[in-house]
Amino acid sequence: MLSHQYLIAEILDLPDGPEIGAFFDFDGTIISGYSAIAFFQEQLKRGHMSPRDVVELISVMASFGMGILGFPALMLAASQFLRGVREDSYAAFGEEVFRSHIARQIYPETRAMVKAHLQKGHTVAIISSATPYQVEPAARDLDIENVLCTYLQVENGEFTGAVVRPICFGPGKVLAAESLSQKYGADLDKSFFYSDSTDDIELLERVGNPRPLNPSNKLRAISERRGWPVRRFASRGRPTPTDWVRTAMVPATLLGSFMSGLPIWALSGSKRDALNFSMSVFADVASALIGLNLSIKGEHHLWSHRPAVFLFNHQSNVDMVIIARLLRRDISGVGKKEIGDIPLIGRVLEFSGVVLIDRKDTQRAIETMGSLVDTMRIEGKSVCMSPEGTRSITPRLAPFKKGAFHLAIQAGVPIVPIVIQNSSDIMPKGEMIYRPATVEVEVLPPVDTSGWSVETIDEHVASVRNMYLEALDQDQSADTVKPLRVVKK
Repeated sequence: MLSHQYLIAEILDLPDGPEIGAFFDFDGTIISGYSAIAFFQEQLKRGHMSPRDVVELISVMASFGMGILGFPALMLAASQFLRGVREDSYAAFGEEVFRSHIARQIYPETRAMVKAHLQKGHTVAIISSATPYQVEPAARDLDIENVLCTYLQVENGEFTGAVVRPICFGPGKVLAAESLSQKYGADLDKSFFYSDSTDDIELLERVGNPRPLNPSNKLRAISERRGWPVRRFASRGRPTPTDWVRTAMVPATLLGSFMSGLPIWALSGSKRDALNFSMSVFADVASALIGLNLSIKGEHHLWSHRPAVFLFNHQSNVDMVIIARLLRRDISGVGKKEIGDIPLIGRVLEFSGVVLIDRKDTQRAIETMGSLVDTMRIEGKSVCMSPEGTRSITPRLAPFKKGAFHLAIQAGVPIVPIVIQNSSDIMPKGEMIYRPATVEVEVLPPVDTSGWSVETIDEHVASVRNMYLEALDQDQSADTVKPLRVVKK
């Protein structure tokens, strides 16, 4: 079985250019599980399906599972439930399902492989039997411009209940790969196809480099006989009992760490020393429980200019642990008001100097944050904040708010950008379980704010955000939706 690192190294050792194709199945390969289930669950939740529709659809799916119906018949039967629905409304629904369900199901390992292929200039595509409404939002998030999938017939902006032939399944995927190769000059004998299922055996056999990922038992057996390298990812999907125990212990660690500092406060009379001790204990113990390893670049910038406003891009609940691990002492922070409602933990954070703001009341939030200016000027403490204001559902950088920049101007301190590459590998937004991983962190040089003013703050915000985009290797136009090159057969 290949390691994740080996897979990436294999890609980076390949020649550059579009001659090499990198084709990815979607369900079970790019994401954990099946996107159709997420769509079904959300339709049930919203009442889009009648009880009769639910029974009929389950019956159709059961018939497919037992081999009574083939995939083309399944797609045709399923498409009947969309007859008369407007395509634009269903596409918008697909975007919502991606944000609420599918985004957190993307394997970080597959995301890294996609990124590596893109860096090499290869012809990257998703070739899936699913519909574009399931696939395209994820493709945009992954910067994959080529999508080949199964299309539903549309007339006058509404679904007709028919499916466009040929369906992108089995031999249809081979036809899709051949059409894409002709368009971009890719050589299938030099190309890669990543899949989890024997449904894709035809395309796995057609490319020169078949790469089963998270394979079914049947595909795994075939792969072993044919010498195809196999990799199974554990970063998503069903958590283990150990994962649950480890996750449950992290909040208890916060309380325990706080209690460990109380004797220092009692003996020395220094609340600051007690809090610094507690923060270090929490950072180390929580990291060990989670399985958090840090690969840090530019670590000396964490200590060269203090006090400062430390900014970090926010991808995961584990970011609190990462920041504690990096900064360790003399830190105050900002959190949302709702944290204060968490029993015990809310009180601990408030006592520790975390300022809780009401994000719905902008004026009140500004007034509350004003106390942090004195924290920096008088107490000499630094402040850590996420300029995005909340966690992102994907690694893409969200727009920046101005609060942290106003603080830096008022306090006369520099801004130190902390770029977190992949904390969502441990716990993406919407998930409840921590998964062990190595998180890459880059601390950028401090940014002097002495010449800044409120009148020019917009350009300073944009400049710092562009620093993040460059460090994250994200296009500065990433806020705009790029059109997909959808190849219809």
